[in-house]
Amino acid sequence: MQNVSVARRYARALLDASGAQADQVLSQLEELVRYLHTAPTVLEALSNPAATRAQRMAMTEGLIKAANGMNPMLANLLKLLTDRNRISALPMLALQFRDLVDAGMGRVRGTVTSATLLGDAQLVAIKAQLETLTQRKVMLDAKVDPSILGGVVASVGSRTYDGSLKSQLREMGRQLLES
Repeated sequence: MQNVSVARRYARALLDASGAQADQVLSQLEELVRYLHTAPTVLEALSNPAATRAQRMAMTEGLIKAANGMNPMLANLLKLLTDRNRISALPMLALQFRDLVDAGMGRVRGTVTSATLLGDAQLVAIKAQLETLTQRKVMLDAKVDPSILGGVVASVGSRTYDGSLKSQLREMGRQLLES
């Protein structure tokens, strides 16, 4: 739980510092976190308590240099997290920062799950419908789950719109049992 509060505090500070560049910083931060997920030994090395502060800072400088063109605000954040031995909070910080940036820009994240891969036209139509329902810009991720049999299940924020064949069959079965 402490990791979340630490991440939230740094995310708010990064949002304040990045100002109009928040979307660009978010993009670079998410790219960095994706890289760290594919190379977990890098994050482990940066958070290794056996490494000296100078060694950890040198690794951070190397990571910043390898990123080639990293936003100075993000680079400073990485140095600060390394210096304070809180680099392990970076993935949670990225999630918190994304939520803050999205809220500030009037966006909401959502997922649409279908039994088969949806086409671009279908995704655009679903996105437009969700934007009408939520009155916000929707950032939509598409997933495939054959177990829903057909239709779609859309989740935006805390709301779920279930138009799957699986749930319709379940509801019909419930109604038949009640009769």
